[in-house]
Amino acid sequence: MKTKYFVQLVALSSLWGASFLFIRIASPVFGPNLLALLRVSMATLTLALLMRLMRQPWAWQQWRTLAVIGLLSVAAPFLLFAWAGLQLPAGYSALLNSTAVIFGMFASARMGEDTITLKKLLGCACGFGGVALIVSLGPVEPSFKVVMAVLACVAASACYGFSTPITKRAVGQMQPLQIAAGIHALSWLMLLPGAAYSLPQAGFSVSALLAVAVMGVVTSGLAYWAHLRIMQHVTPVAAMSPIFMVPVFGVLWGHVFLGEQLGHGLLLGGGLVLLASALITGFNPLQRWLDLVDAKP
Repeated sequence: MKTKYFVQLVALSSLWGASFLFIRIASPVFGPNLLALLRVSMATLTLALLMRLMRQPWAWQQWRTLAVIGLLSVAAPFLLFAWAGLQLPAGYSALLNSTAVIFGMFASARMGEDTITLKKLLGCACGFGGVALIVSLGPVEPSFKVVMAVLACVAASACYGFSTPITKRAVGQMQPLQIAAGIHALSWLMLLPGAAYSLPQAGFSVSALLAVAVMGVVTSGLAYWAHLRIMQHVTPVAAMSPIFMVPVFGVLWGHVFLGEQLGHGLLLGGGLVLLASALITGFNPLQRWLDLVDAKP
């Protein structure tokens, strides 16, 4: 993988890690339904403007594919993570997001793009063991609401994982900007009824509005488009590498800006989740340097 793509993936990871911080700020104010809609609205407007400036046509002939990707990679996970943000620290959500690679493995195998091996099954066991440690030994006291929020994060991550092979195929059929704009526009329609129902109970604050603006324009719209563009030039495993870095930034931003505690269960469980991702994808960030050391002059 070229250095410029690696740098771009690291930058995307820092942005996506920060999105969990912004969710913690905005979700208690707007509520999960309205937060998800506002986030998607900002992203849709941003991407629609880019479509017009770049004179790209909307790919409505592929609306079924775009609707499926939108539901799995935008509407459902945005709503579930927003709901979980009412109960869980940002670091929790960011670490649980890493389980997406487990579900992505099963989805890719089901579509014939990957195979299930013993090492990958061991990775699954490590991943769910890590989730159990995060819930039972983390700094947040376990409760019914906390457990349900954790399940919401895992469900959101499953949506991301299941959408991965579908998105990879779509990149070969449509332009990245067409995909990004189309899935956010269709997701807006999916989220509209719930947001309208919750609107009377919603609050307002400047900090929450700014958090939504950053999430919508930067971490959702522009970042999603950038990631699809990178997928055109790197291997699937390399494209999944942000999964390893997002939790690092998510925990870091939550600790620095929100003062979230770093309990032993969170660190140990998070380590197991990251190990699971490495076992399943076979991604080794040190392999490139090991290859250089072993290379003959």
